[in-house]
Amino acid sequence: MTIVPWTRRNRNELGTLRGQMDDLFDGFFRGLDKPFSFLGERTWPAIDVAEKDDAILVRAEVPGCKPEDIEISVYGNTLTLSGEKKESHEANGDGYYHMESTWGSFRREVPLSAEVDPNKIEAVVKEGVLSVTLPKAEKSKAVKVKVQG
Repeated sequence: MTIVPWTRRNRNELGTLRGQMDDLFDGFFRGLDKPFSFLGERTWPAIDVAEKDDAILVRAEVPGCKPEDIEISVYGNTLTLSGEKKESHEANGDGYYHMESTWGSFRREVPLSAEVDPNKIEAVVKEGVLSVTLPKAEKSKAVKVKVQG
């Protein structure tokens, strides 16, 4: 018969283990690119996509992002928006000092419903909103056919 030493687990160790497991699962679900809210989280940046006869328009909320911090690429029928936000605010006053910094990176992939002309894509950032205009390729534009009677 073998005697197995028994050690009493400290409750703090179990609490730490549970916290680590929660962080693991939260990180897994946070990394999913989802178009809807899951467990109260929002995908950032929020985007709007509109299709017109001659172009696809994409608008993304990117407050605090500068144009040089944003990358846009089109591969096949997928538009990729990525970038990094870096902000820092500092305040000095009589008897106090306050500094607040926020940062984070983002990446959104938007499936496009039509082939676009990559040489005519335009992107503008104004007042925290990124507007991307993707003109459709000639072969993707709708053709109207006159019906003979």
